Amino acid sequence: MSGRRGNSVAFLTLGCKLNYSESSAIAREFVENGYEKVPSGGYADIYVINTCSVTEHADKKCRSAIRKLHKQNPDAIVAVTGCYAQLKPQEILDIEGVDLVLGADQKSNLFMRVSQLREKDDISGERHSSARAYSCAISEVETIFPAYSSDDRTRSFLKVQDGCDYHCTYCTIPLARGKSRNHPIAFILKEANEIAARGIKEIVLTGVNTGDFGKSTNERFEELLYQLNGVEGIERIRISSIEPNLLTEELVKFISLNNKFLPHFHIPLQSGSNKILGLMKRRYTRELFLARVEMIRKYIPYPFIGVDVIVGFPGESESDFNDTYTFLEQTSPSFLHVFPYSKRNNTPAAKYENQVMDSDKSHRVTLLNTLSDNLYNKFIYQNSGRVEEVLFESTAKGGKMYGYSRNYIKVEQPYNKDLIGKIVQVVI
Repeated sequence: MSGRRGNSVAFLTLGCKLNYSESSAIAREFVENGYEKVPSGGYADIYVINTCSVTEHADKKCRSAIRKLHKQNPDAIVAVTGCYAQLKPQEILDIEGVDLVLGADQKSNLFMRVSQLREKDDISGERHSSARAYSCAISEVETIFPAYSSDDRTRSFLKVQDGCDYHCTYCTIPLARGKSRNHPIAFILKEANEIAARGIKEIVLTGVNTGDFGKSTNERFEELLYQLNGVEGIERIRISSIEPNLLTEELVKFISLNNKFLPHFHIPLQSGSNKILGLMKRRYTRELFLARVEMIRKYIPYPFIGVDVIVGFPGESESDFNDTYTFLEQTSPSFLHVFPYSKRNNTPAAKYENQVMDSDKSHRVTLLNTLSDNLYNKFIYQNSGRVEEVLFESTAKGGKMYGYSRNYIKVEQPYNKDLIGKIVQVVI
């Protein structure tokens, strides 16, 4: 039991920005109750691991991290939450060293569960005296865990929505996070004002399906943006990701007319082949996607457009992949996030015939990553010589500091602590 009663806690967060916002919210509760938060991966008395399960590789990474942290301090409490914890709680609980596994409905109770476990261990005098999983069927999850990140002095990821009702054939997220739901606009405004009070100037609106905001409160995403525009102290707002079918002309016009909202769009494409989009059960065609990109460029000059693409989906032929490649050349986004298809249990696509060989997936990933580099270099060239506002961050590496322009161009310059959290004009 030596070292078990220390009050240090470390967080390891894997996966999306939504996870980061949730980990930060949980960490604040620990700190408010007298715990010392130590760097991720450092020696600690409590390890909290917020997991991802979007691919099989993500699952393996989670298991490896758990084993590594337990080996680092066998006396530490290991608490695991996140998507993997909801999908396979017993699988995680069977890993040596795990004390707590908390599903989607239990994130807000993580601090309480850890406190209860420490008390029980003190009474019993035994390690692992009460290891258990707390989870329920995802269909029973009705609540939404409020969260925003506060670790960064310049940017906060504000959770506005959770869950998804789309049920794309490759995706486990609806099984891990439940149905689409959100807090009322009034609650989100309260959190945005809390962020502003911390001196943070930029908010990134995050969710599983951000543009689907309002389903559970009978409100509209556009109305949320109108209200956030009036929050004093917040100078920049980005939208983390939005489905093309939910990207309305009203929304794009609003962003173009209100300087607080940044010309930065992250839009999932997944495939440039209508055949593959149909097999995925995506809610748009390549023609609609192209129309949305053209609409953005109609109203907003020099926008950054990031695009998600999955290659090697079951049934994707060379011809289908070539359709995607040429479509991306045609639409010319600023950057590509490329993922090889990962076969996930309990998804329809896992049962599809014509699974693509891993070697073909890897080759297609390489081709699209090369295209992405070319597209990004083209975007930088188009912006060369322009004056852009850059918000500099506290991160320092090799005597350099970094910041991002309004349209998400990463800028570096010699480190100057006086520029941290400042917005300055820079020639790209």
